[in-house]
Amino acid sequence: MKMRRMSVSGIATLSLLVSFFVAADPIVIKPDDTLAQLLAEQKGKRVTVRLVSGEELTGTVREVGTHLLQLGELVGKDFFDGVVDLTKITAIVVRTKP
Repeated sequence: MKMRRMSVSGIATLSLLVSFFVAADPIVIKPDDTLAQLLAEQKGKRVTVRLVSGEELTGTVREVGTHLLQLGELVGKDFFDGVVDLTKITAIVVRTKP
């Protein structure tokens, strides 16, 4: 029984590591794109947003509204989501290579 639990745990850990290192598609900007549109294309993926204050938040894009971005699974803040005013974002960073 212990051996079985260890192998299930090992598989879960390996899956988590692989998903962390999987690269996203590169961002392609069209002439009329907005930050909201670019973020909406990243829904379900991990991004880092840099704010006007210089602070960076990294998490999974949950929802993108007209004025707000919801990030889930915030790095360094386990069990928390965050909501960011889209007008306070100065940059979006997306990992494109493993």
